Amino acid sequence: MLRIQNIALPLGGGEAQLKKKAARLLGIKPDAITSLTLARQSIDARKKSDVHYVCTVDVAVAGEEKVMARCREKSVSLYVPQPYVFPPVRRVSSLPPVVVGMGPAGLFAALFLARHSLAPIVLERGRPVEDRTADVETFWSTGLLDPTSNVQFGEGGAGTFSDGKLNTGTHDPRISTVFRTLVEAGAPADILYQSKPHIGTDVLRDVVRNIRLELLRLGCQVRFGHQLTGLSLRSGAVAGLTVEGPQGAYSLPCDALILCPGHSARDTFQMLYAAGIPMEQKSFAIGVRIEHPQRAISLAQFGPAWEKLPAADYKLACHLPGGRSAFTFCVCPGGQVVAAASEEGRLVTNGMSRRARDGETINGGFLVGVGPADFGSDHPLAGVAYQRHWEEAAFSLGGGGYLAPAQRVEDFLARRPSTHLGTVKPTYRPGVTPADLDGCLPDYVTDTLRGALPLFDRKLRGFSAPDSLLTGVETRSSSPVRILRGADFQSAVRGLYPCGEGAGYAGGITSAAVDGIKVAEAVAGQL
Repeated sequence: MLRIQNIALPLGGGEAQLKKKAARLLGIKPDAITSLTLARQSIDARKKSDVHYVCTVDVAVAGEEKVMARCREKSVSLYVPQPYVFPPVRRVSSLPPVVVGMGPAGLFAALFLARHSLAPIVLERGRPVEDRTADVETFWSTGLLDPTSNVQFGEGGAGTFSDGKLNTGTHDPRISTVFRTLVEAGAPADILYQSKPHIGTDVLRDVVRNIRLELLRLGCQVRFGHQLTGLSLRSGAVAGLTVEGPQGAYSLPCDALILCPGHSARDTFQMLYAAGIPMEQKSFAIGVRIEHPQRAISLAQFGPAWEKLPAADYKLACHLPGGRSAFTFCVCPGGQVVAAASEEGRLVTNGMSRRARDGETINGGFLVGVGPADFGSDHPLAGVAYQRHWEEAAFSLGGGGYLAPAQRVEDFLARRPSTHLGTVKPTYRPGVTPADLDGCLPDYVTDTLRGALPLFDRKLRGFSAPDSLLTGVETRSSSPVRILRGADFQSAVRGLYPCGEGAGYAGGITSAAVDGIKVAEAVAGQL
């Protein structure tokens, strides 16, 4: 196999044109290429008059060694695929492993155990994704929250109600395995080559359900409405679990617990702390969601070609003189701001896009990093208390009923409350209340956001347009806790495997899924 990088392909170009360009670079005729696979595709919009795709392809040709010997193009190299191989299974316990949580970490941990004859028991406090979707829609329509089934809790985890973005800053070789597994479960095949792959929340729900169906076919027990409430320890190791189920509490023998709690499982964090499980504070970020017209952002990013391209996104960051940094996070082109609360009387926002990304607005987290120095305590759960404080302030400022406080950028910069909204119509449901966001964020966060707005506007024209809309608050960018584990992926309490974003070891769907596979490998290989 030969890999060819950096092939420029005009908008509207297809496989035939790509094949001709590849053949020209190899010095052969197009019909000498027996197969061509698109390995990566990105958009080059540095020159607005010449926006085009940049492609990497893998091609098969007869006599590739001779072709390679003649080729002088630096963009061409030999490529040997390295398929993922699950390590040998050494576990001999008579007890099935237990996986707690059905976010991406838990789903992939369970799936890879089950595919290698170690079908686990899977516990999920929330509901199946079909029922969960109905519960979330009820919340958004009425403001009636179900604390057990919402944007944070239920099959698929918090990422199910997002954009289904698969971007990651990691380079783990298991990533391609994660993507192929998602495609097998119904995700679009273009995630295998897009530089910014996304599934879309509407498609992701089907993917999650299909993974559950495979777990069941492989012999897993999947128990919805079952919440881990206690640990039984013996000689420094996990011996059993206490679980609260629909019929009441019960004990579950266990010697290998893969704990994937998600970043919002605050009662689980408290239970683990009380049980003496080692954990520490972890930095995260808080701020707001910012909304713009999608057309304006696409035009600014792509120029006149914007109508021929998918909805544009952005990624912005800056470091302010005061020492704080601001950045955008989880940008949702053509999407909506969503109510993401999981506790009564506390308000949280997030963003979501469907596969088509065809909404009129784009929204993104506009956040500032915070850490232990800001939490006011050295207690391991001080970050949780910090999040709750600002979520309660946002709930109060919105006027109750999970109405979110919102402010025009012009008013925010002028430090005056918004009394009305402008041309950007809020997508957040149940609705928003014009307000002053200084009332639900610390001053060092709002000051940093104000300092970042003009800087971001220089990088992306229109970012700080007067009617751009800020909606607060976003506090769940990542877990406020890290449940400590060693090189063998176990806690100091043997048999406990903290895993995924909620445990402090991932940041998004892809990295959480990868962590789930790593922990599954550790459990399978443990004698």
